[in-house]
Amino acid sequence: MAIQEVSIQELEHAWLDEAIKLATDSVANGGGPFGALIVKDGEVVALGNNQVTATLDPTAHAEVSAMRAACKVLNTFSLEGCVLITSCEPCPMCLSSALWARVDRIVYAADRHDAAVAGFDDLKFYDLFEKKPRELWPTPVDQLDLPNRTAPFDAWLAKTDRIDY
Repeated sequence: MAIQEVSIQELEHAWLDEAIKLATDSVANGGGPFGALIVKDGEVVALGNNQVTATLDPTAHAEVSAMRAACKVLNTFSLEGCVLITSCEPCPMCLSSALWARVDRIVYAADRHDAAVAGFDDLKFYDLFEKKPRELWPTPVDQLDLPNRTAPFDAWLAKTDRIDY
């Protein structure tokens, strides 16, 4: 009898179930209700759960934690070839982090509206970035035009042994 191949859809459902379990366990262990994993070549590389309040780190979201762990395991800053599986649609910070990490794909279960019902700001932040002009943001974001503002970039471009990312 031949072993039946598992479809990518079945794998993704199983990985999402694992992310949801991570998120639920996180709540029971004092973390936030978010869980994530990084998958490469069909194998789970790293796990992460929300540790914002446990570590007093506002960037310790499940997705960021999973990406940090995966980069260490894979010994790289690039997660090309990887998929981010997460219990909830990534907030704008996590989405940006995933884009910077160059993940190939993001798969999630709950969405920003589900997170809003639970009291999380994801929806507000998406609305802020998508709909409000900067002058209406709750936190002022101002550029000061200094004559040496591009000095770090000039140094970067002049560096012959830089590692582009």
